[in-house]
Amino acid sequence: MRSTARRMNNPSPTLKIGIVGTGAIGTAVAARLAAGEPRLALAGMAARDIAKAEAVLRAKSIVTPVMSTAALAAHADLLVDCAAGSALRDVALAAFAQGKSLVTVNAAALLDHMDLADIAARSGAKLIVATGALLALDAVAAASLGRIERATMRNRKPPKGWSGAPYVVANKIDLDAIDKPTRIFTGTAREAAKGFPANVNVAAALSLAGPGPDCTQVEIWAEPGLTRNVHEFDIVADCVKFSVSTEGLPSPDNPKTSAIVPLSVLATLKRLVDPLRIGT
Repeated sequence: MRSTARRMNNPSPTLKIGIVGTGAIGTAVAARLAAGEPRLALAGMAARDIAKAEAVLRAKSIVTPVMSTAALAAHADLLVDCAAGSALRDVALAAFAQGKSLVTVNAAALLDHMDLADIAARSGAKLIVATGALLALDAVAAASLGRIERATMRNRKPPKGWSGAPYVVANKIDLDAIDKPTRIFTGTAREAAKGFPANVNVAAALSLAGPGPDCTQVEIWAEPGLTRNVHEFDIVADCVKFSVSTEGLPSPDNPKTSAIVPLSVLATLKRLVDPLRIGT
């Protein structure tokens, strides 16, 4: 069996990419790959409801086979997990069973399945978390090699961007009644991931690159009138101090995610095959 690692070391590689999930992120990545990207090819997609997924792809004029995750793992060189966070473990195990690496956008779900990194290592594969809507994770990772004294994050979205989150439902927060900037949550990144599993992959990614999910503090704000998803974080370390703010347009298909997320996935894939790499 040719491993993903060996495939990526090919002098002129063309990676066959399999995408799991036909939501806003997965279809956006698929559309770019189908249109043509150097050294990357769309091998297919996977979904639980194949007929529904095929209809979605037809509507978006994306021509690629749809199959089970297990079949896609056997067919592709590498899998990209763009499915719901609850599917992360099944997707990862299917990939690693074939010795294939996995790129995921589900950093929040990963916090409950950190053993997947060890499983990936035993199979000779890689588990790669895409940066998503967050900037400067390379600087955070570098700072973490010293001592990070404080890592704090503030996530601000329009109220509807938090709709359906378990924390919102459990605490009966009436998002429609919010008429001014309102902090609706404060806690650790681990607690935020449990309360807002579809919304705070950025906080989970920051914590994984930095001091960990229990040492990263998160605030979540609902702000009427916002037209962008705003992520701000501060790092205080023994070697550096910096603050980062990003304002991402919401995806037109899903206001809970930012439009830059599928582009982040593509950038991650391109780093695997491009001969020139910028950044750590």
